Amino acid sequence: MTTTDRPGTAALPMPDLSGTFPGPFPTSPHADRIAEHVAQWLHRFPLLGPSGARRTLCDIVAHGVARTFPTAEPDGLFLCADLFLWLTAFDDTFGEATAAGSPARLVRRIRTCVHLLADGEPPGGADPFDEALRDLLVRLRTRATAARYLRVTGCLRDVLFGMLWEAHHLAEPHHVTLHDYRAIRPHTVFVRTLIAMAEVVLRYDLPEEARNSRAVRQPESAVADLAGVLNDLGSYARESAKGVPDSLNLIPLIMSEQKCDVPGAYAAASHLGEEYAAAARRGIGSLATGGSALLAQHAQALESIACSYVWHIGHARYSKA
Repeated sequence: MTTTDRPGTAALPMPDLSGTFPGPFPTSPHADRIAEHVAQWLHRFPLLGPSGARRTLCDIVAHGVARTFPTAEPDGLFLCADLFLWLTAFDDTFGEATAAGSPARLVRRIRTCVHLLADGEPPGGADPFDEALRDLLVRLRTRATAARYLRVTGCLRDVLFGMLWEAHHLAEPHHVTLHDYRAIRPHTVFVRTLIAMAEVVLRYDLPEEARNSRAVRQPESAVADLAGVLNDLGSYARESAKGVPDSLNLIPLIMSEQKCDVPGAYAAASHLGEEYAAAARRGIGSLATGGSALLAQHAQALESIACSYVWHIGHARYSKA
């Protein structure tokens, strides 16, 4: 297994993905253009003030999206990058520790987002997050079919619910079971939204029968679960550095349920990640060789989404600093 150091501990195991998603990962030739675009979009919609954190966020979003859809054309990449910048900035600003102090405040803040997702008009005195979301929805409706639009906005509602669910439990995370946490995590790590965006960005439509088949749902679920595990492993050090040792994260939940220490929880989580990666690889391979060009295209999208999450945890956003 590869390892990473954490404060006050020995080297901790991270998943060994050398046999499933080894890298290096293809990246879009438009990566620099995406970075320039998101900087301009943030100037238009100042979701975050100028800071090192803002630069880091722009970098991980731009280069992450470039690895998620390496064959996509610029307009689709710009839309996807802006959407994920909005989601991450919203979560950083109104979720996590802020929401723990007042979940009710988060409910009130999300109310406007739900109104916009239901095709409502921005309220008077809309803030940059409302204005940016409205811009995203207009662009999404222009690019997507009605069915694609509904799938993506449905995923966004699931993300907002996930943020509320997390806010409700942040003060007492030990009351959350591993089963419940693992069920909600694919939404709060945004991977389900990314899977829905694949058809928008790459302009293809899976037949409904195929979309609801086990052959598609199994690798989608495995990729989603892998994304959650990788994000939790990568973010645990950052959360610990902030003095939040009992954060709503897979590591402390495993420690609580399995009565083990941090290295033991890391080993268990890493093993879980390896299982998800293997399941994703099997399912993606089956889709790719099943004789359908559309399913093969979806398989390629799922593979690049998984690769982007593997790449993400090595980014400076997840460093101890």
